[in-house]
Amino acid sequence: MEVNQLTEAIIGAAIEVHRALGPGLLESASEECLCRELDLRRIPFERQRSLPVEYKGLSLDCGYRLDLLVADTVVVEIKAVERLLPIHEAQLLTYLKLGC
Repeated sequence: MEVNQLTEAIIGAAIEVHRALGPGLLESASEECLCRELDLRRIPFERQRSLPVEYKGLSLDCGYRLDLLVADTVVVEIKAVERLLPIHEAQLLTYLKLGC
């Protein structure tokens, strides 16, 4: 599946969860439900993937975790907020910079 098809499928799965349960879920519940929906659609993913920080030749586990890595291609960061803030964008950009 090419990346545009994959992202369309992920967005469709997230919309289905939102349509079925509505707003207000905790992030952990949203993650569980989205994973179930991805399973139903046979879309491969990995949950809570560790993302080490490479610093001066050493790989350090600093506690960074990707919510979902879908098909080894798309990072999904689940947020249960009214609106995305610049810090949320910075978090995702940091994950990408760290080399996921």
